[in-house]
Amino acid sequence: MARVEAEMEEGHASDVPTETTPLLNDSDSDLHPTCTSGDFFAKQQDEERTIVVEEPPLGRLILIMATAWFGIFLGALDSTVIATLSAPIASEFNSLRLLSWLATAYLISNAATQPIAGRLTDIFGRRLGLILSNLLFAIGNLVCGLSTNHYSMIIGRIIAGVGGGGLISIATFLTSDLTPLRKRGIMQGIANLWYGAGAMLGAVIGGVFQDRTEVGWRLAFLVQVPPSLLLIPIIGVLVKVPPKQSDKSYLARIDFLGVFFTCSFLILLLLGLNTGGNTVPWIHPLPLTTIPLSILCFAGFLWWEGKAKQPIIPVALLRDRTVLAACSASLFISMLLMATTFYVPLYLQVLGDSTTTAGLKFLPSPLGGSIGALGTGYLMAWTGKYRPFGVLGAVVLILGTVLFSLQDENSPKYLTSIALFFVGGGFSTVLTTATVSCLAAVDHSQQALVTSAIFLARSVGGTLGITMASAAYQSNLKEMLWDIFGDKEGGPEEIQRILDGLDELKHLPEGWWHGVMATFMESFRIVWLMMVCWAVMALFSISLVKRHTLHSTMDRK
Repeated sequence: MARVEAEMEEGHASDVPTETTPLLNDSDSDLHPTCTSGDFFAKQQDEERTIVVEEPPLGRLILIMATAWFGIFLGALDSTVIATLSAPIASEFNSLRLLSWLATAYLISNAATQPIAGRLTDIFGRRLGLILSNLLFAIGNLVCGLSTNHYSMIIGRIIAGVGGGGLISIATFLTSDLTPLRKRGIMQGIANLWYGAGAMLGAVIGGVFQDRTEVGWRLAFLVQVPPSLLLIPIIGVLVKVPPKQSDKSYLARIDFLGVFFTCSFLILLLLGLNTGGNTVPWIHPLPLTTIPLSILCFAGFLWWEGKAKQPIIPVALLRDRTVLAACSASLFISMLLMATTFYVPLYLQVLGDSTTTAGLKFLPSPLGGSIGALGTGYLMAWTGKYRPFGVLGAVVLILGTVLFSLQDENSPKYLTSIALFFVGGGFSTVLTTATVSCLAAVDHSQQALVTSAIFLARSVGGTLGITMASAAYQSNLKEMLWDIFGDKEGGPEEIQRILDGLDELKHLPEGWWHGVMATFMESFRIVWLMMVCWAVMALFSISLVKRHTLHSTMDRK
């Protein structure tokens, strides 16, 4: 039987259960109400009731979550499958400009979908959200697989990005709907396994289809269509989490202005940061226009979400120390992970590894991530604590980044594997802790909204991380090469060839190798030191989360 939380009347606001009980009855426990107490959330939930379902039997829970996790797998696979396919796709359409847009189009639509999915599926239901996400994902990949020009290819990536963003985020909301806080970490760890498997296999599958089949790269997209369509009827039968109930119409409950500000902020920011310095110079009108406009939209987002009755992401949530600290930690570790994902393979290729070898050497990161997430989840379920594990994960993250900063062209290759293992394990541990601490700090009715805030922080963090790392790396590399070799005969031309591609490292003029390699290592070291700083900031942030009870039942009693 489902339990209805009557939160629509202000007189009942004080009846909303809060996690004020410390994990252990010791002297250092933080005794404080959750951020759901107070007049704001009584008003925010006006005329809306949350139906809390009982935890399903284990067998049914596994079936439901396996369906959602397979969607996470598909979304993660689709996000990386383009890694090995960008060049052949761009070549077939005779459009080198398509290279960056293939990834950017998916990233932007994916990131814009995740923060708003929480509130929309609160209104329309998780089942409908997952069905639409699978349908859009299938349509997007079908368009990509049948594309005849680069315009339709980009449109397909945008549609698939919307679907993929929904698959990943709504599966996370569904986990919170069906499992109590005490088990939430374990479920997060299993979800991370599915995501890691999809992300790892994406580039491999893309390369195999391109090199080993007659259809080529198109099959990598078309093969994703049948399973995503097959999930639709399964979701329709298994997923039965009711949406929030209200006397108002669906449209009256949608925060349209909040959706506009949220999507506009993310789209403009990601568009400006991903194109600036890559496809166009920073002084080009595109980044000079989109980035300031994104700041204005963010200001509009803060203004409107602070006064809206049923906002996409309630700004009041961010006034809670735990929520703000967890979102900040998520932002910093996402900055770090994106820089790691992009620059470690590049570092290995500079040292002479092939693309395939560099990809295989990256495997310790998802392996560490799986161990970190699952281990943290089981420890949370066993002890009822979460903050110590987040702090430990951040320390491991710092150790991994410090190991990177100590490496150069003469370092043993196994150090990179150890560093990647630490970074993967630390990232997943901090992320699991941040997610669970946010959920524990708010009432059940706010879980999807606070999870959306974490997705927003991760989207912004990933973009900021790669942008800041790229700016530091490229400017330092170019400046040092010109300082050392700019006056040499043929120097300017050779420097440009080095900057254009790593293949030139195999054909350097006599006497250049040591200087060029030292320049690359110093440029990478700047990126590694930035990652150390982000890891330290993540440690500081996750240390600020307060302690709340991890309840073993859905009604938090």
